[in-house]
Amino acid sequence: MRIALTGASGFIGAAICRRLHQDGHLVQGLVRESSRRDHVDPFMDRAIVGTHDSKENMSDLIEGAEALVHNSVDWKVLKNESFDKHLQTNLVASLQLFELAAEAGLPIVYISSVAVHHHMSDRWNGQVDDLHPTRPGNYYGALKASLEAHLWALHTSRDLTFASLRPAAVYGLDPHIKRSIGFPILRDIASKQSYERAGGGKFIHVDDVAACVAACLKRPRGSAGIYHLADCYARWADWGLISAGLLGVEATVDQNSPTSSKNTFTKEALVQELGVPLDRGHEGIRQHLETLMHAMQEQDLLAPVQG
Repeated sequence: MRIALTGASGFIGAAICRRLHQDGHLVQGLVRESSRRDHVDPFMDRAIVGTHDSKENMSDLIEGAEALVHNSVDWKVLKNESFDKHLQTNLVASLQLFELAAEAGLPIVYISSVAVHHHMSDRWNGQVDDLHPTRPGNYYGALKASLEAHLWALHTSRDLTFASLRPAAVYGLDPHIKRSIGFPILRDIASKQSYERAGGGKFIHVDDVAACVAACLKRPRGSAGIYHLADCYARWADWGLISAGLLGVEATVDQNSPTSSKNTFTKEALVQELGVPLDRGHEGIRQHLETLMHAMQEQDLLAPVQG
């Protein structure tokens, strides 16, 4: 299958591109002119250089494709520029891309986010599934929820096939290594032998996100589904303790945060419909931190442990 992929050179996009290539798909990826591409070029059949808010780029991306995976977000606009520009670049442009895909009869896999949730209803008793109403707490979550609403509208009015994936915090080795979750933790443990960040969150490995995308492309025509992608809950203290063990130091780590979260995203539909178990748990975090530690050491980004 020929897949159109936005944000192909980013952290999640590169993992998706790599997985689709491994599965035998042809990927035509949209990449920014300023983006690094060496890590993803081997997995793309064709690169479209530009942005998803360009109608010309949109048309080039969709041409000849059999499915669309929409992954890109303009974070610079979202964080640093005007609200109106954010709406035009991230919301309106994405809607126009969805319209093009719907006109061409392409199924869509959309990379949403658990950020569509913030105000959780007590009626769900802490077990949040795809039926829970979206109640975001920031503009990013509102963007994702808005685009999901339009996908449902296209599903009803145009028989659009779509799946929306809602990842929690995504970890793995980022092409820009300093952006990897765990980088500052390893650095602080090595240099300060202490880590005091409170709280925690739900996590998923980037390769599991890519596996879910690949599975969504096998879903039957006319289907629609929403899936929360959360493998496990971990405190930042857990990340710190694992890092200390890998570095071989007895670090001071603040362990006062609760060991579990108030709300849990259910996995039944994910396992039954996509066949992706999401069962790495804390061992997956440990393996990631070990890989990250070695990568940091090879690039002289990790100071020698203070002894």
